[in-house]
Amino acid sequence: MRHRYRETLYLFKVQIYPGINDAMQATAEVERRRELGDFIRAQRERVAPASVGVIAARRRRTPGLRREEVAELAGLSTTWYTWIEQGRDVSVSPTALARLARALRLGRAQRQYLFELAGKRDPDPGASDIDELPAVLTACVAAIAGPAYLLDRNWDARAWNLAAERLFAGWLDRPPKDGNGRNLLRFIFLEPGARLLISDWEQRARRVVAEFRAHCGAHLDDPGLRLLIEELRGLSADFKQMWEQHGVLGREGGERTFNHPTDGFLRFEQVTFELAGHVDIKLTMLMPA
Repeated sequence: MRHRYRETLYLFKVQIYPGINDAMQATAEVERRRELGDFIRAQRERVAPASVGVIAARRRRTPGLRREEVAELAGLSTTWYTWIEQGRDVSVSPTALARLARALRLGRAQRQYLFELAGKRDPDPGASDIDELPAVLTACVAAIAGPAYLLDRNWDARAWNLAAERLFAGWLDRPPKDGNGRNLLRFIFLEPGARLLISDWEQRARRVVAEFRAHCGAHLDDPGLRLLIEELRGLSADFKQMWEQHGVLGREGGERTFNHPTDGFLRFEQVTFELAGHVDIKLTMLMPA
């Protein structure tokens, strides 16, 4: 009797539970679309018409922008945009979302949230790149006792302190060649002195290339990065070989040793941080071991 009861209960679960799971997934999808619509509407209502060049009448019933105004700014149809706000089941491409993010003047966190709700990958996570670093960032780097520097998306040094300038002879202590930025990869692979300065150069260079490939995964459409990679492939056989091995590693810390032309053998522990509010800027610190 117990055996028949357990068998009947098992069959009941098999028949009923898949339907419950499907219903739960459908409910979650509806909630996600509703949240996406509510979020977009809230952002639309916060945008001042004058800030995006819209000449508004003195009396407007709608706070912020109207739906048709956002649709026009983003290059979308008003009907399609309205359906998104209403939480309807419509297909939204990443490029359309990117245009919508620009029209709504979304910040980094807001833009990331928009793409997460839509279940899409942002084609340009660094859309609001920094042309000039805030003075407080450069001041922070200067205040660090050990060698420290900031790298941007292309791994150009954007700020560094005197300790880093002294350590990285041939990179941070002289103006860049041919108008190029002080790029870490150009230094490692194109500057002969780097092979003498960096202990175990080949192992470190191979790891740096693998870290750079991991970094590039989110920016494959960036023309600047593509040009940099092709330049290095053409000018350095070592980079070309290491790049084509498709190694991928996270940018981690650890021991770093150098054979400095003036200070002799030096050993550090490297630590790298991503800066809040500036996802494309990384702070690297070298602490004396």
